[in-house]
Amino acid sequence: MKRIAKFHKVSIEQFTEGWKDTFGAEEPEEKIHGLYEEIRLPKRATAGSAGYDFFAPDTFVLGPGQTIMIPTGIRVEMEENWVLKCYPRSGLGFKYRLQLNNTVGIIDSDYFYSDNEGHIFAKLTNDTNENKTLEILKGTGFMQGIFVEYGITVDDDVKSIRNGGFGSTTGQK
Repeated sequence: MKRIAKFHKVSIEQFTEGWKDTFGAEEPEEKIHGLYEEIRLPKRATAGSAGYDFFAPDTFVLGPGQTIMIPTGIRVEMEENWVLKCYPRSGLGFKYRLQLNNTVGIIDSDYFYSDNEGHIFAKLTNDTNENKTLEILKGTGFMQGIFVEYGITVDDDVKSIRNGGFGSTTGQK
C-alpha cells in the first residue's frame, strides 16, 4: 500500500469561522471550542477498507428532503497526482438515500494550501422516498473518503495555483 496522505484538523479559528458561517454567528464560542476539541481524524474501520470514515462533529437530524452543510474540521495533506473522493457512508446511502449535493466530493492535493486551510465541508441531503428521518449522532461516521491516483494529458501545461474551494479553479463560485 502506498502511504500518500495525512489528515489534520484545521485551526480553531478556521473551524469557528466555518461553523458560524454554517449555523449562525450566535453559536456560543464555548460550544464550538468543545466540538473542535473532540474532532476525530478520519480512519479506516478495517485493514481491508478503502474508505476513511469522517466522523460527525455534532449530532444532526435531517428530515426527508432536508439539506445540511457540515464543517468537518478536517483538512488533508497529500502527494501530487492524488485526489480524495468523498461519498456518503454506504449504509446511510442505502437506508436513507443520503447524498452529497455535488454527488462526489473531490478534494485536490493543492486545496490543503488554500486560505481556508483546505477545510473539508460536506453538504448532505436526505433524499429518502420512504419518509425517513435521519439522525447522524456526534462521533459517528457519515461520509467516507477514498484516495485515488490520477493522470494528466501529455500536452497539459497548467501552471495556475488554487486559492479557495468550490469553483476556485474555474473562477465560478
